[in-house]
Amino acid sequence: MSCGVAVSCGVAVSCGVAVWFGVAVWFTGGVLYLVRHGRTAANAGGRLQGRIDLPIDEVGRAQAAAVTSVLAKVDRVVCSPSLRARQTAEVFGIEPELDERWLEMDYGDFDGVPMADIPREMWAQWITDPTVRPPGGESLQEMGDRVFAACDDLLEAARTSDIVVVSHATPIKAAMAWALGVDVTITWRSQIDQASVTKILIRDRGPALHAFNIVPTR
Repeated sequence: MSCGVAVSCGVAVSCGVAVWFGVAVWFTGGVLYLVRHGRTAANAGGRLQGRIDLPIDEVGRAQAAAVTSVLAKVDRVVCSPSLRARQTAEVFGIEPELDERWLEMDYGDFDGVPMADIPREMWAQWITDPTVRPPGGESLQEMGDRVFAACDDLLEAARTSDIVVVSHATPIKAAMAWALGVDVTITWRSQIDQASVTKILIRDRGPALHAFNIVPTR
């Protein structure tokens, strides 16, 4: 029996084996790719960036352009409505479907504040209790609930197509938790870079995290 090799979106598939950056995995199904937006001035300045709507900067545009070296062809793009996410999504050349559930966590009164200036007591509460809500914002659990629901809604379509979601650090970490079947508090134990790619295989028996925080060569 002979087997051909198909290459799409950075994945080579042969006889049911997918190869991603040299790692082989048995695979029959589609892929859900999660892309974080490129850098903004708030990122560069070390400030919390939830609902403040800043554009990506020159570095961010270069970061976004590099993503296409990993994801050259996709079937569908879903995107946070934030400006920085929409600008990053432009590199795919597909009109994105905007979904507010992929917005960054709402930090309320702490939005735009340098992370070094956030009271230590607030960080301690956030890390230990996912139901804690900053003044005027939302809790980690509330953010996780909306992201889990968004992932559930993409599950069936992602079984047969390659879908990119352009979002933000915390929602992408929450999607990782969804794929792993664990609590959203795992977000505090992970780090994700700007314009990085996280990959979730959608198999017959459910989602499986395959790659996390892959940063394309720039």
